Amino acid sequence: METRSKTTANILGIEYTRPFIVSGPCGAESQEQVESTVLALGRLGTVNLVRAGIWKPRTHPNSFEGAGNEGLKWLKDAGIAAGLPVTVEVANAKHVEAALKIGIDVLWIGARSTVNPFVVQEIADALQGVDVPVMVKNPVNPDIELWIGAFERFLRAGISRIAAIHRGFSSYEKTMYRNRPNWEIPIEFRRRMPGIPMICDPSHISGNRTLLQAVSQTALDLNFDGLMIESHINPDKALSDSKQQITPEILKVLLNNLICRTQNIEDVTGLRMIEDFRQQIDKLDYNILDIIAKRMKIAKDIGQFKKDHNITILQSMRWDEIVETRMMLGVNKELTKEFVLKLFELIHQEAIENQSKVMNS
Repeated sequence: METRSKTTANILGIEYTRPFIVSGPCGAESQEQVESTVLALGRLGTVNLVRAGIWKPRTHPNSFEGAGNEGLKWLKDAGIAAGLPVTVEVANAKHVEAALKIGIDVLWIGARSTVNPFVVQEIADALQGVDVPVMVKNPVNPDIELWIGAFERFLRAGISRIAAIHRGFSSYEKTMYRNRPNWEIPIEFRRRMPGIPMICDPSHISGNRTLLQAVSQTALDLNFDGLMIESHINPDKALSDSKQQITPEILKVLLNNLICRTQNIEDVTGLRMIEDFRQQIDKLDYNILDIIAKRMKIAKDIGQFKKDHNITILQSMRWDEIVETRMMLGVNKELTKEFVLKLFELIHQEAIENQSKVMNS
């Protein structure tokens, strides 16, 4: 299948045809490993930017923490040999200085750094007046304000070539993903920060190579500009995150199996059809809001009754009944239990807040 659109675009000062592809090992382990991986990626002809972790922020101190400054030269030399620009993660001013000194083409800010405004500001200060592209991963926790705040700091420092990386969010609950994608957050980020390219990191979302294809396709279907996929010449022997890395050859297969859809509708008939669908949705949305407003009015009336009769707001048995019956109704109407539960949790919380105002007025 055709993986790329024919239109040439620009991300971080690098020309590409969609999708923009960033790939390379999770960590730089040896000169041979970096060189072999990068040269293999260069031969694919589809990779736009090569990545490698030089300083690895690991949870436990006995884990592989990267090759350090020595790895910078391995990566830069391999990139030159393959004819590709290279990128590394920086977490402090010393990292910035070392990366710029060796000529690293693009810097990226990791999720563990984005979560800390002090760290982000230190890096932004180190880049003041420096013309280097920067990519910023979302923070570990699902906090869009931290993500946007990081961009504001870099933009204020004069960084104009900039992109976002969506790598999913940490969650206490165990799911099929290493990091939950929470697609609504990058979608909202793009609404609030229009014009900033969005790259998806399926490797860190998946945590497992078996999920990479599906997550990558979802990202493209949501109109992400590119993908960051970890690759290693021998993934099973990797010193970090071995399960989520793939060989350059498997990367080629993955990219060839992606469907790259267009965002725009060019034929008049198709445009009219989708406009008709949108008008139907608009009408239904108005009806939904009208019904919810009526429901909240009744909730306020119930709040007044509870106040008059000194009854608690939360009635657990009633809430259990609502959850059980509405989820069953939703499934019968081809809605998922998860969606119905989330919807009614929001409605219930709004009703509680409305009743609280009535009872405490």
